[in-house]
Amino acid sequence: MTTTPFGERFAAALESRGQLCVGIDPHAGLLHDWGLDDTVAGLERFALTAVEAVAPLCPVVKPQSAFYERFGSRGIAVLERVVAESRAAGALVLLDVKRGDIGSTSQAYAEAYLDPGSPLASDAVTISPYLGFGSLAPFVETARRHGAGLFVLAATSNKEGPEVQHAVTADEFGGRTVASTMLAHLRDLNAGTRPLGSFGAVVGATIDGSGLDFAINGPVLAPGYGEQGGAAADVRRIFGPSARHVVASSSRGVLRLGPDAAAMRSAVERATDDLRSTLG
Repeated sequence: MTTTPFGERFAAALESRGQLCVGIDPHAGLLHDWGLDDTVAGLERFALTAVEAVAPLCPVVKPQSAFYERFGSRGIAVLERVVAESRAAGALVLLDVKRGDIGSTSQAYAEAYLDPGSPLASDAVTISPYLGFGSLAPFVETARRHGAGLFVLAATSNKEGPEVQHAVTADEFGGRTVASTMLAHLRDLNAGTRPLGSFGAVVGATIDGSGLDFAINGPVLAPGYGEQGGAAADVRRIFGPSARHVVASSSRGVLRLGPDAAAMRSAVERATDDLRSTLG
């Protein structure tokens, strides 16, 4: 795996391929819609067909680990192929694992997903900071060592999120919302890095966004684009000048068109054009 910093590779990928991320998420319902059994064989056919269709076009693909883990070791073997074949097709792989722990456990997770010696080594992972941002130090150090990236949950669009993310911290921790605190930590990690830092945020494409400063000098993943209601205009509204660093994520809106690879490719091209014409 290259040691070129993820932020540099991310910026180059968006410049050349646009701002759409496709989530390769083998829901049982989608397998059924494709006429496939909810088995490892069905999982493999679904996932690798999707990779072949979208990975040559998208700057980033985002497999959700849980949909592979539910099949045990054989499902993880399919995920390893998804990671390897997506990267071979020129896409950055953001492995959606949302891990978060402390100490040696956090270090073990970091090595599993970011160390190039691991069969699951990816370009970046999603992580949760809700054991305290400092608990992410093993991820940060491992990412720096291997030129990988992190996407930290900050302001998600699920209805339960505000219970934690809108809570206000004690004065000794800044007296601001938890979401703002996460963004501030990322801003500090990315300070002075050019063209872009490697430490990004996860921010829903359907949130209000007021009161949050997304100028973190780093990547942003915006789930919820497309069928979940988020539009290119929402990306521009929420992120303002930082929209150029956002990759908008869609899963079902593309995958529901399978197993027709041509239809999936056309959907990617339309979405890429939509984002490009709106975001510039």
